[in-house]
Amino acid sequence: MLMPELYPPSDYDTHGNLKTPFLFWCTLLLQARTWFVLVLAAASRQQGDAILGVFYPDRDNFWFGLLPGVPAALAFMMSGRRHLYPRLWSAWRWVLIAAQIVVLGWQLVLLWQGEVLTGVTLALLIADIFALWWLCTSRRLRDYFTLSRE
Repeated sequence: MLMPELYPPSDYDTHGNLKTPFLFWCTLLLQARTWFVLVLAAASRQQGDAILGVFYPDRDNFWFGLLPGVPAALAFMMSGRRHLYPRLWSAWRWVLIAAQIVVLGWQLVLLWQGEVLTGVTLALLIADIFALWWLCTSRRLRDYFTLSRE
């Protein structure tokens, strides 16, 4: 007996795998935000140091901020070829969850150590909490990381 499809046919690609959820790209961008600032600073050569100073006055936080972006960048690169690495791909969701936990924990530690809670900091904290919740609970994302066995 065939199982009913959970998603409309337009949500599948030509290989029968789910297409990438939009929030997945948003989550990857959120995790790789320090890389985004780095690219932005590198693109504006003369103001690059000033841009980094605005977002990361403490350079140690900048270097630590690059770490959670690595799994996000690898997920971005693997997503188009996920059928080549099915075991790695199915485990990668947990890597992204771990990276999100690290980001959230790092923000909470910085706040506990006395960092000022600004509007931007609060927005990023809320976005990180939402991203962690979505990574853990989204059925669509879980199914996206499970490749069809056909």
